Amino acid sequence: MGVLAYVAKRFGLYLAVLFIGLTITFMLPRLMPINPVDGYIGQIQSRANGTLTPEAIEEMRANLEVLYGLKGDILTQYFSYLKRVVIDFDFGPSFTYYPTEVSTMIVTALPWTLGLLLTSTMIAWLLGNMVGLVAGYFHKHKAASVLEFVGILLYPIPYYILAVTVLLLLAYIFPIFPLSPTFPVGEMTWAKVGMIIYNSLLPAITLVLAGFGWNILSMKALAVATTEEPYVTYARLKGASNWTRMTRYVFRNALLPQVTALALSLGMIFNGALLTEIIFSYPGIGLIMRTAATGGDYNVLYGAITLSILAVATAGLVIDLIYPLLDPRIRTK
Repeated sequence: MGVLAYVAKRFGLYLAVLFIGLTITFMLPRLMPINPVDGYIGQIQSRANGTLTPEAIEEMRANLEVLYGLKGDILTQYFSYLKRVVIDFDFGPSFTYYPTEVSTMIVTALPWTLGLLLTSTMIAWLLGNMVGLVAGYFHKHKAASVLEFVGILLYPIPYYILAVTVLLLLAYIFPIFPLSPTFPVGEMTWAKVGMIIYNSLLPAITLVLAGFGWNILSMKALAVATTEEPYVTYARLKGASNWTRMTRYVFRNALLPQVTALALSLGMIFNGALLTEIIFSYPGIGLIMRTAATGGDYNVLYGAITLSILAVATAGLVIDLIYPLLDPRIRTK
């Protein structure tokens, strides 16, 4: 298969994933029992003490349906949605925080989520793979069993239990970190940067621990299998040192599946943002998704979920494009 054909096939799959994901995103909020227009009109009626006339309510309903892309039948709404999202990348205003634009809310919250989850995911991946590599290469030593035990201990723990445990230990029993974090607003200074990092350490620790265990176990299993390969045995017979065999022969070949896992983890960080930011009151994408789900805010849900779909699909595309550069065996096919 030529290079252009390979890239075209992967890009076609990428567009298909985006199309299916956006279609599902469009349908899911409409299956929710909450009607956001009725909810918004109810709030206005409550403020007006029920003085709105039926004619005024119907006029308001018609205007809101046009404003939020709910005018017409389901097919008309669908094509209008695709035009707004794909061509204009416009999700409209928020129901809950009208007239604030959804894009403004996402741009405000996105740096918080990326800063926390992107950094934590990379640290967990690096530390876990280094520990797993050593445990796998020296798997016959007793120390390797201790390292493996750490991974086995951490991996099965559900994230919400791990997060609550860390929160109780480091913010309540031993008050090293604040139980309720405070994030400054206004112009950014070095003092504020330090305060943000300090208040972000507790959720970052839980995220690192949550990903650390799986990376240890997966890399250890890959390293053990790779250590038994003939080319590693040949390198040992040639007199290559343990360090050379571990880094240049075992690590490079065992790394490929881990790169795939890293790319998918980076693509799915928005999914992990929800639980993390709710537990630790962290001002990111997860919190606005929760508010949108409870308030039936279609547009915010569209924006946050579309962003997640785009990230996951793009991560898969990047994997497909860079994998031949990492593995020469793929280039020869």
